[in-house]
Amino acid sequence: MSSMRAHVYRVAAAGPDDVSGVEALFAAGLRPESVVAILGKTEGNGCVNDFTRGFASRSFEALFARHGVTGVCLVMSGGTEGALSPHWTVFSREKSEAPAGRALAIGTARTPVLPFHHLGRRQQILMVADGVKAAMRDAGIDDPEDVHFVQIKCPLLTLARVGVAENEGEAVATRDTLKSMGLSRGASALGAAVALGEADPGSIADADICTRYAIFSRRASTSGGVELLDHEIVVLGMGNGWSGPFAIDHAVMENAIDTSSVLKARDRLPASARLTAVLAKAEPDPSGKVGGLRHTMLDDSDISGTRHARAFVGGVLAGVFGMTDLYVSGGAEHQGPSGGGPVAIIVEKES
Repeated sequence: MSSMRAHVYRVAAAGPDDVSGVEALFAAGLRPESVVAILGKTEGNGCVNDFTRGFASRSFEALFARHGVTGVCLVMSGGTEGALSPHWTVFSREKSEAPAGRALAIGTARTPVLPFHHLGRRQQILMVADGVKAAMRDAGIDDPEDVHFVQIKCPLLTLARVGVAENEGEAVATRDTLKSMGLSRGASALGAAVALGEADPGSIADADICTRYAIFSRRASTSGGVELLDHEIVVLGMGNGWSGPFAIDHAVMENAIDTSSVLKARDRLPASARLTAVLAKAEPDPSGKVGGLRHTMLDDSDISGTRHARAFVGGVLAGVFGMTDLYVSGGAEHQGPSGGGPVAIIVEKES
């Protein structure tokens, strides 16, 4: 029987518009139509006005348009503080004549446009839950336990979008555009939790979003951006109808220095396999402490705490894996326990 086969490529980026490395992959034989998602780390501030994300997305849209390809999920995460390296992680899939086994599976989905007044509310949770389930079906994954990472790109509010909602007689969850990023990330993560059976949708109220942090997903990673109005969803897991050398596992860091959980996840993967990609979440611990000692990430009025957290967790993981082109995304509301976050590890086994 035939199977589906996934491929993963990690490509350096000289800037938000540098698609030359991906063009080189096409020239080397990667079919543009086989690419289903690109996760990017760009060197912006990761906040509301980080236009490096949109710049990167437009650059890739233009590249794929030249090849007649549309519909690729372009999930751009701003912020490469510290020594994090800007880069792209390219995911492709294709049919293979190899017999089906158990290997990395990739599925994608997009939701409808989210009405502005639904952002940060239960309606967003339910919309994202439906989208995650659709992405699981696209990956051929039936059992939520086979899902190891759910990457979601979600929208945020701008003052213009707030104005549109208010002119329509609707009240938004917040008029603070930066706070809207956290609410959107949090609601999206809870949507993944609902889809994966980690949370009961009936027990979550609007007021629980970004307040009741005891509810979280152990596999969700969400990133807000001004460059879209819907949600782009990428599900990564192990599928029985897939073949190929790639495998994935995940850990949940209990705090920003919890390397033991990460090392245990790496040990569950073949020791001889080549490390392909590391995807992680980071946030400044809201308790104000890491490992029992005080941190000042949330007291800095000059630099956002999410930027501190990306740099810190990026450094911790770089020390573990010996690489700096890590996909570390800031803002982990309802993504792992408070102060911690999920980490996915993708390897390529020897063929």
